[in-house]
Amino acid sequence: MNPILFSFGNIHIYWYSFILLIAFSLGFFLLLKQAEKEGISKSIIYDYACYLIPISLIGARIYYVLFEINYYIQDPLAIFRVWEGGLAIHGGILIGSIFTYFYTKKKEIPFFKMTDLLVISLILGQILGRWGNFFNGEAYGPETTYAFLHSLHLPEFIIKGMVIDGTYYQPTFLYESLWNIVGLIILLIVKKKSHVQGTTSALYIINYGIGRFWIESLRQDSLMMGPIRVAQLVSILMIVIGIGILLYTRKDRKNEQKI
Repeated sequence: MNPILFSFGNIHIYWYSFILLIAFSLGFFLLLKQAEKEGISKSIIYDYACYLIPISLIGARIYYVLFEINYYIQDPLAIFRVWEGGLAIHGGILIGSIFTYFYTKKKEIPFFKMTDLLVISLILGQILGRWGNFFNGEAYGPETTYAFLHSLHLPEFIIKGMVIDGTYYQPTFLYESLWNIVGLIILLIVKKKSHVQGTTSALYIINYGIGRFWIESLRQDSLMMGPIRVAQLVSILMIVIGIGILLYTRKDRKNEQKI
């Protein structure tokens, strides 16, 4: 699969960057619309997004570089060649969450009120973003056969795209994208039905943690810490944190009702 969308002389526009641009744009539009319903002004969302997007991207890059530090020590300039790949969403989520905490505190907006909106935009971005991995020929699973991929009723362009160096691989990028579509539907329903702030955020963390733990067990290009797949370890932490948020918010809501 050719990772270049089109070129202007020596300037190349990559599918990965184009898809990320679409993902961020749609995510921002969705955040803007939802925030309006929650009484958060457009100016705050514009200001928030202008900081959040670059900060999260930097966090995603730093996270990846730290776990591949031996490579980047030998070629420090490669740190800035992001078009070659190397963004880890867990780093983006971590740094983005820290920034959101301080931002909402400054603007006197409940933290979970903002994150309940943010995670819906985030998971939409993830659904699209994984297709960037497809065009880059990364985030793939174990070796497989044409017959197996055909049995999944995949379009031919996906099957052809999963031929890497002459070998067929499982499309774990697609597994995660589909998992997140289901997650998005769940979050939209919960957001509409639940009146407890933090519930949507917690369910996103739990849902993504479970899905990523499973999918990471299949991936062939995982970030490793010795024999441990880093993303699986982080996924376990996410599930625990998500459950903790659910318990905390419900306890806090019950205390409010007693007052």
